[in-house]
Amino acid sequence: MAGARFVEEMVSLGGQEFYDITVIGEETWGNYNRILLSGVLSGSHDPDDIFINPLSWYEENGVTLHAGTRVIGIDRKGKMAYGAGGLLLPYDKLVIATGSSAFVPPMEGLMDDDGGYKSGAFVFRTLDDCTEIINYADNAKKAAVIGGGLLGLEAARGLMNRGLEVDVIHLMGWLMDTQLDSQSGQLLKQSLEGLGVRFHLEKLTTTVLGDGHVTGLQFKDGGMLDCEMVVISAGIRANVDLARMAGLHVRRGILVNDSLACRNDQDIYAIGECAEHRTQVYGLVAPLWEQARVLAERLAGRNADAVYTGSRVSTKLKVMGVELAVAGDKDPMSEDDEVVTYIEPNRNVYKKVIVRDGKVTGAILLGDGLTVPRILQAFDRQEALPENRSELLFPLAADAVASLNVEDLPDDAQICNCNGVTKARIVAAVDGGHRSLKAVCDATRAGTGCGSCKMQVQAVLELAADGLVADDPSAHYYVPGIALTKPELIGAIKAMSLKSVSAVFDGLSGGKEDAGSKLGLASLLRTIWGADYEDERDARYINDRVHANIQKTDVRRGAAHLWRYHLARRAATASPTLPKSTKPRW
Repeated sequence: MAGARFVEEMVSLGGQEFYDITVIGEETWGNYNRILLSGVLSGSHDPDDIFINPLSWYEENGVTLHAGTRVIGIDRKGKMAYGAGGLLLPYDKLVIATGSSAFVPPMEGLMDDDGGYKSGAFVFRTLDDCTEIINYADNAKKAAVIGGGLLGLEAARGLMNRGLEVDVIHLMGWLMDTQLDSQSGQLLKQSLEGLGVRFHLEKLTTTVLGDGHVTGLQFKDGGMLDCEMVVISAGIRANVDLARMAGLHVRRGILVNDSLACRNDQDIYAIGECAEHRTQVYGLVAPLWEQARVLAERLAGRNADAVYTGSRVSTKLKVMGVELAVAGDKDPMSEDDEVVTYIEPNRNVYKKVIVRDGKVTGAILLGDGLTVPRILQAFDRQEALPENRSELLFPLAADAVASLNVEDLPDDAQICNCNGVTKARIVAAVDGGHRSLKAVCDATRAGTGCGSCKMQVQAVLELAADGLVADDPSAHYYVPGIALTKPELIGAIKAMSLKSVSAVFDGLSGGKEDAGSKLGLASLLRTIWGADYEDERDARYINDRVHANIQKTDVRRGAAHLWRYHLARRAATASPTLPKSTKPRW
């Protein structure tokens, strides 16, 4: 994501006037939003929804893309990158954005005789991983997830949405221990247990059981757990092998300075999850966007003095039914830090804000979505806080949008972290005639990720439209795929005796299925019909095309992907020729 975003920034800043731009990447796809993979797994997003730039975008913007080709070496002295199959890429400036890979703890029985993961064992990092998990889950009933961090919990909820029983195994004493303190971790566990997830804390998995395929797990304390599949989400490790082989300075990540150039080679840069800046390796999207912007400004000549000095990080858990946001420090760092807390265990509500010198330096916000936008804005902008801290922890619903102060936000302020959408981009969409929330979201992708930013998107919309906001009828639909309000939908379901999700689509949308509507419809039908509800496993899934059931359109699409990949491989094995352009290359 960082590398693709950097190319977008270069294109928008006119970088092609100075450089021939070439991109090489191991995956065969165009770039997609990895943040939304949990949505694909849970069934709330179609894979098509998460693509940012398809393969055609690169060609349309004059960018040479070598997709499906792995870089195998860098010759720093000769300024050449080597791709598998004989591809040679000379460069004047080289940007490494190789991201990270799943960390897999040592476990007996994990690998098969061919050196791959045993059937039923998966990591969860790429779209291919997601597709393989979905396909296998079709025929499984019990799944285990190793890792109780952010991604592990999202994977667990996604598998539950597919009708599986899910157990989460976590090494530490509470969930998301990197971001949460013990009390908020325990309350998060209670919230997720209420959804049906089972947890096994302070457990170290030593063995993956099963001959040929996964049948269970064994723990260090001698305990065992039956399961038919296991998803390993125990953390990430920066992909630095390429940089290390090239002699670049590496610690946890590739060491870069404030210009994002490598410490020992000023013509090579590193951004994203593979880069280590001032001892920090960032695994969240907002810092990646900041790095991409700074480096593009430098290389495109827009601001040769642009520097990256670090990021203030916050994140949200994307699990339906649980509202959790965390930012900055989870505990006070000195005796002078002020800690403001509110805890309501019966509702699993936990609010904790750490204040230093009158400003927010950390926050844990569980179970109260209204509080989140205001506190995260105060954290991001380092605003001076009101003396009455309760104004921060307990905003009135009617004042929630007003309290965002979007008028004061700079144009480059990021409103949607999932898709990297700025205030300026939303304003431009409104100026272009998009004057409803749905229209703005469709035009910019803002709010189409986890959805938690929609309140801020609405506030920017109202500001930019100067009160001329269009009413969008779809905003009142109970589910996006059926053009009816909740009372209208319930009336139609009862009148037509529609007792399954597929029957609702057949009867009320002409048979056109919508992935994001299935979970809501299933829940509504259970409430209406009770024991007479006709449960369809597919109703918990995204549509059949997504989980690889063969349809004619997919055969054509798959053939096209394979043909493009074949052409790329054939080109890579041909005698390499160097570009004739005199413009610098990166």
